[in-house]
Parts: sequence; structure tokens; C-alpha cells
Amino acid sequence: MNKSKRVALYLRVSTSEQSTELQESELRRFASNRGWKVIRVYADTISGGTTSRPALDTLMADCRKRTVDVVLVWKFDRFARSLRHLVTAMEEFKRLGVDFVSSTENLDTTVPSGELVFQIFGAIAQFERALIRERVKAGLTHAKKTGVRLGRPSKKHLSSAEIIRIRAEKAKGATLRQLATAFGCSVWAAYQATKVAV
Repeated sequence: MNKSKRVALYLRVSTSEQSTELQESELRRFASNRGWKVIRVYADTISGGTTSRPALDTLMADCRKRTVDVVLVWKFDRFARSLRHLVTAMEEFKRLGVDFVSSTENLDTTVPSGELVFQIFGAIAQFERALIRERVKAGLTHAKKTGVRLGRPSKKHLSSAEIIRIRAEKAKGATLRQLATAFGCSVWAAYQATKVAV
């Protein structure tokens, strides 16, 4: 059964580290011991907190095309930016029928114990989301009680005197952005001030 599994290796090192060679050799050994065939290696040399990682994006796209049976990583933190990111990715893998394995940690969804760990992680992430929601609600309630205005600040209405001054500054070569900053209004309002009749 395992011999038919197509495994994708995902590697990541930070920009301060040397290379992905150590991770790759360890993961290739792990896959070989399981009888899996490595079909592709996806490697990013980038900070883990970075939102976009080209190799990871390509890996996820290939998983969606069902060209991968197992995603194999060295450690969680090489793959995911946070527990929430890990659980979200694993939920997608589950929908796609793709297993996830961390070779140095006790997470292997190809076996029942790994599925249990995934369920625990999912519960923790859900608890974390609930805590954040509660904090936001408490913050909004407190803001309302103390009279803090919520939402976007109201648009500033320029007076006739300000419009005249804006036009004078514009004639001297000031940019719309400079005018917006100087008069505390949006760039669009500064532009409108140069066009409307006073």
C-alpha cells in the first residue's frame, strides 16, 4: 500500500541558515524507510513569518491537483507560520485526501495516532479563535461604554478658507499627497478642493 504513495517534501530554511540539504537528506531517508516515492522537493529560503512562500504555494496547488499523496516535513515550524496556519492547511489536506507527516514530531496522519494529534491541534486552534472573538467583543463593549467612536473616522469637510489655501499651495507646486497631509484630509479631498467652486 505505502509503496504507491507519492510524497512531496517541503523544506524551508530562514535566510540566515545555510541550506536545505540536511532537511532533504533526512526526509529522503524517512520516505525510503516507509517505501514512499519522492516525486518533488519544494524548498523555500525565507522567513517563516512571511505571508507568501513561492514553493509552499506551488505545493498547495499541486495537492489541489491531486498529484501528491503525502506531504512530508522535517518540523511543524518549517511548514507553518502558526498553529492556526498548520490546522487550516491540514484541514485542506484532509479534504483533498492528502496525508501530512512531520518526521521529527509525533504527527503522521497516515496512522490513527496521528489523526488523534490532528484532532487535538484542531481543538486548540478552535479554542484560540474563540478566545480572540471574546477579547474583541469585550473590547468593543468597553469602547462603547467609554464613548469611543468605532468605525472609520468621519471625512473632513474643508472650509472655504482651506480650499483657497490648498489652491494657492497647489499653484506653488505642492503635490496632492503633500496637501492632504498638511490639511489633514484625503488625497481625493485635496484633489476635489482644486476643482470645486468656492
